[in-house]
Amino acid sequence: MVSMDLLNNDNLKKKTGGFNILSGDSTDGHGGYGAGVLNLDNVSPVFVDPKAGEAFVDMGALHARSAVEKRIKFLPNKEEVPNGKLYWLVWVSIHYKDGKPYYGGVTGCEMTVDTEIRRGYKSLPEHVNKMDKSLKGHILVDHMDETSRKILADFLINHNEDMWNHSEEKLHHDLLGK
Repeated sequence: MVSMDLLNNDNLKKKTGGFNILSGDSTDGHGGYGAGVLNLDNVSPVFVDPKAGEAFVDMGALHARSAVEKRIKFLPNKEEVPNGKLYWLVWVSIHYKDGKPYYGGVTGCEMTVDTEIRRGYKSLPEHVNKMDKSLKGHILVDHMDETSRKILADFLINHNEDMWNHSEEKLHHDLLGK
């Protein structure tokens, strides 16, 4: 049995803005097997729950194992979950500009969950593509409802106001309309 140390000390030395503690670098710099794999060191999944008026980080979402997703069978058709509770899974990537961290990629994905029938809706290809776009520095939140965008903006500001202030004006505008 091969064991993997997800929290090795080499990964802990580099500060990444306080979001992610997992390492996605399977190559450790050798360039052999696994080269070209996405590095998830600087991306964090933030759930926005507009009904509860809150946002929270759940690292389990990197592998579809968040508290929201556990024990839920996801279906590809939204109509099959008519009473689902809306969540937005937002991929937030931390980038650096002039040596300072900022929210560089922010992309939102819709998800509905009906815990009573243990069914939910999400588009797995959309979630994967939006994570990739977040890692590449895209900001795609204009399809989210206004309440959810405000909750996300408040969460990001409260998490680290300096990172918010260093972020692109597009993020401020798309989330707050300013």
